[in-house]
Amino acid sequence: MASGSVRRALLVEDEQALRELMRFHLGLAGFQVIEESDGRRALERLRDTAFDLVLLDVMLPGLDGIGVCRALRSGGANTATPVVMVTALDGESDTVLGLESGADDYITKPFGVRELMARVAAVTRRHDRGHAAPADVSRLHVGDVALDRERRQATVRGAAIELTKQEFDLLFLLASRRGIVFSRASLLQQVWSDDTFVTERTVDAVISRLRRKVERDPHDPSLLLTAWGVGYKCADGSD
Repeated sequence: MASGSVRRALLVEDEQALRELMRFHLGLAGFQVIEESDGRRALERLRDTAFDLVLLDVMLPGLDGIGVCRALRSGGANTATPVVMVTALDGESDTVLGLESGADDYITKPFGVRELMARVAAVTRRHDRGHAAPADVSRLHVGDVALDRERRQATVRGAAIELTKQEFDLLFLLASRRGIVFSRASLLQQVWSDDTFVTERTVDAVISRLRRKVERDPHDPSLLLTAWGVGYKCADGSD
C-alpha cells in the first residue's frame, strides 16, 4: 500500500457530480481520495506520490487519460498501481486502446456504483495478491515452473533448465508479482540496475528466450504475457 494501513486513491475525473459520487463510495470502501480534474496535474501528482488505486477518465482537459496512463506506466512511483479507466466511449477499439495504454480494467459510462466498486475490488485484490510474497521468499511455483532463488535453480515440468543470471532474476521478479504489469523501463531498473549498456529491446530478447525455455508453446505463451504497449507480466491464474 502507499503508506501505513490507509489505502490512497487518485480520482481523475472532470465531471464534478460524477467525481463526488465516486469519491463518496471510494471513501466508504476505505480509501483516502485525492481528486484531480486535469490530466497534466494528475500526471504531476502521479510522478511524485504513490497510490494504491487510480481511477482515470479518458476524456480530460490538458492531457487525456490514455496519455496519463502510458506516462505513469513508463516510470515513477506508480508503474504497477492498479488503474481503472473510466470513459463514455464504448467501442471495442477504445477498450483495446485503454488496456494497451496500461489500464488494468475499463468501465463505460453510464455505470452503476456496484459495478464500479466490484471492478475496484477486483483490481486491488489482484494487485495485493501479486505483492503478497514477502521480500525474503526464496521458492516459488507458478504453472509448470518451480524456482529456488537461494540455489538459483529452475525446473519446468520437473526437469531442470539452465538460466542466465538475467533470465532467472527476470523470471523470479515477474513470478513473485503475478498479475502485475511491469514496464520495460521498470524491469531494466530492477534486473539490470548495474548495467548501463542495455536497452528496452534487451528485455524483449530475454523474455523471448525465457518463453522458449518455460512455455509449452512459446508463440502462444500462457505464463509470461505481453501487456501491449506497456511491458510484461506473469499470468495470475485468471488470465
